[in-house]
Amino acid sequence: MTHRFSPSRRQVLATGIASGLLATGLASPAWAQTSTGAVLRVGHQKGWLSIIKARGTLEKRLAPLGVKVTWTEFNAGPVQLEALNVGSIDFGDVGEAPPIFAQAAGAPLVYAGATVPRPALEAVIVPSGSAIRSVADLKGKRVAYNKGSNVHYFLVKLLEKHGLKYADVQSVFLAPADARAAFEKGAVDAWIIWDPFLASAQKTLGARILADATGVVNNRAYYFSSRDFASRHPEVLRIAVEEINAIDRWASKNKDAAATELSAVLGLDTSITRLYLDRAQFGTAPVTREILAEQQAIADAFFDLKLIPKKLNLLHAAPVGL
Repeated sequence: MTHRFSPSRRQVLATGIASGLLATGLASPAWAQTSTGAVLRVGHQKGWLSIIKARGTLEKRLAPLGVKVTWTEFNAGPVQLEALNVGSIDFGDVGEAPPIFAQAAGAPLVYAGATVPRPALEAVIVPSGSAIRSVADLKGKRVAYNKGSNVHYFLVKLLEKHGLKYADVQSVFLAPADARAAFEKGAVDAWIIWDPFLASAQKTLGARILADATGVVNNRAYYFSSRDFASRHPEVLRIAVEEINAIDRWASKNKDAAATELSAVLGLDTSITRLYLDRAQFGTAPVTREILAEQQAIADAFFDLKLIPKKLNLLHAAPVGL
């Protein structure tokens, strides 16, 4: 049985992209120009790109090329991809699933970079006193998660690993804020969520991890661009990915300082961001054929679940020259 409590994905995207465009006035081609030179338009969610923005390191790296940088904050990856599709941004950050939906919808995206696997950053959680003690105990239970997200794929593969079918659980499709409220009230039996929401639920709700994605899925994060931009300005994308990797390397060696800086960006207690960072893996690099094969597996699973309307070839979204 499936319960739907959230607005449709189309409604969310339409609202988000409209808000983003109104806020920024962006409606230009994928590579903007000013009177003095080129402009790289970065879309981002609250996180590492926010720290790069605050530090101004990307601007410093791109200045010798005559490239300026503008920043637009979005509340979700899918909305960023809609912005890319209408030519409003050139670069952004996203999880595993949204670019698959964007490609299925005809967006001209290419993958620009990917993090190392980070399976411990998503998990199935239950209330501390729950009688659910194993993945097998989820059979017949109400499980909340964000439809079409990285945790959606995680659930499919986790159930498969433990001899269950996707239909063996009652899927309750909820965005993180609504899912947290349902979890607190006991309206669902389990919640599948990613960090830092995961760490917050542990610290503030006493949630217990039933299973994380270790040994099940990789849970990478991705950075994307448009094919036109990537074809004409590969050096700009290379520098952007290098700057992200530099922040990754710094955070891996300075977790206390990174937790403090990230907590200010996310509006969370430092103990929450430190818990998140303690189980994170760090590193960002260009996308390879092997990484695209991981995305292909997710796309195939989503097609089988009828979440996307057609089979995809992930090589169509491969970095230019791969």
